[in-house]
Amino acid sequence: MIKSSLTLSKSVFVLFLSFLVIFGLYFAREFLIPISISTLLAMLFVPVSHWLESKGISRLFAGVFCVLLFLLCVASVIGLLAWQAKGISNDLHEIIFRIEQIADNIREFIARNIGISSEKQKQWMSKQTTGTSGTLGLAGVLLSSVMNIIVHFILVIVYLFLFIYYRSHLKKFILMLVPASANPEAEKIILDSGKVAQKYLSGLSSMIVILWIMYSVGFSIAGVKSAIFFAILCGLLEILPFIGNLTGTFITVLAVMSQGGSDGMIIGVVITYLLIQFIQTYFLEPLIVGSEVNINPLFTILIIVFMEIVWGISGMILAIPMLGIVKIICDHVTPLKPYGFLIGRSRSDKKQGIHRKLQNWLGLNN
Repeated sequence: MIKSSLTLSKSVFVLFLSFLVIFGLYFAREFLIPISISTLLAMLFVPVSHWLESKGISRLFAGVFCVLLFLLCVASVIGLLAWQAKGISNDLHEIIFRIEQIADNIREFIARNIGISSEKQKQWMSKQTTGTSGTLGLAGVLLSSVMNIIVHFILVIVYLFLFIYYRSHLKKFILMLVPASANPEAEKIILDSGKVAQKYLSGLSSMIVILWIMYSVGFSIAGVKSAIFFAILCGLLEILPFIGNLTGTFITVLAVMSQGGSDGMIIGVVITYLLIQFIQTYFLEPLIVGSEVNINPLFTILIIVFMEIVWGISGMILAIPMLGIVKIICDHVTPLKPYGFLIGRSRSDKKQGIHRKLQNWLGLNN
């Protein structure tokens, strides 16, 4: 009876702690999102800083160089996207018109089959828009969103530099939190967590560049105007797991329709998408991103849905590497090992798949 009471109390405590963590993540998201993004970026750029410091450059200038390198990468992508966007500026109005037509068709379908008239649907949508925009109006909401993005971006830059510069200080603090006997294990957790972030982010960046090339070739063969722009868009949207590639392909199909493309061109875009998804799933992701983020598909979907609810789009981007780091911690802390096993893949899963045979052939097994 006493054991049952203790077990129940422990379960209630764990449940209460879980709710506290969830509420903390949600209500502190404005504070935590820039820190989380900059932490992962700092893990990516730490090897660059190490290399510069080994050449005799001070950590201060190494940190500045890493920040400038990150800004250069961001500016290059934005510049390339803006350069290619000039080609579709004339078709933008037609794309918006096509989207409005699709929305009208959906409203008519709902009116015919569900019984909600188009007027009531429009009234409901206008109420939703009014409710979200408040007294500021749509322009005020857009301005507020842009300013929020700018502020967050500046914070990410500042945090990135500080995390690189003070990484030794932060590491010593973490080691001070654990007993001296556990320091080697804590150092291994820190090292493995850094490797997870580096492997995931560098692999994802390489994969996006390869996707740009493949989408450019595929869309050009299909006859899509401004094929490079839509290839860049589809590649960048890959940072949103599951929905990003579908969104990019949908936008490309809308653009083809607005350009007066034939059914064959639309079919060509869809075939390009399906072929690239096959190559990405079975070859690119296993070989480039690797198995460092070793999470089973069930918890991959669960963490993406959960983080989207809590942190929005930023949460979807951060979900997989963050869960990978959580798994590393669970694997090295004895009481949490069952949870690490639950999150990770089983051995039978690791042995299956075309990519495993390819990895064996290329000698890329971990």
